[in-house]
Amino acid sequence: MSGPLEELYQAIILDHYRKPRNRGTLPDPTVRMDGNNPLCGDQIHLELQIGPDGKITDIKSSGHGCSISQASTSIMTELLKGRSLEDAQRLFDIMRSMMQGGVVDEEEVGELIALKGVSKFPVRIKCAMLCWMTFAQALAEYKAGRNGSGTVVSTEDDK
Repeated sequence: MSGPLEELYQAIILDHYRKPRNRGTLPDPTVRMDGNNPLCGDQIHLELQIGPDGKITDIKSSGHGCSISQASTSIMTELLKGRSLEDAQRLFDIMRSMMQGGVVDEEEVGELIALKGVSKFPVRIKCAMLCWMTFAQALAEYKAGRNGSGTVVSTEDDK
């Protein structure tokens, strides 16, 4: 991948990094979870509001880190808002597959495709996946009837 398409993807990542979407906190989140990558310092705090119909009605994040982690978080929050938990889980699976070099339907994933090039850099995969791993743990907490209060720590085998 090179040329105009690569430049477009870089522009999308930089836009989300410089102007992150859905930043902040929720007044009464259904579930919350923290993510931390101690190797590079990326941190995320994620809060979700899940409606009785099983849809993510709102999602907010805060934290700090590199452009990849922050852009991935911003893109993720945009993609997940309004989706059913099943659709959200499917997007998590697609993102994980994409980071492992899998083929994805570009129309289905929207701006998430901008992160596809990260899969070529194993050390950066954790940056892109931190918010997604945090979301997956928040979802597990919710399904277990808990509101979450732990921290997801990025490890070598969480790709």
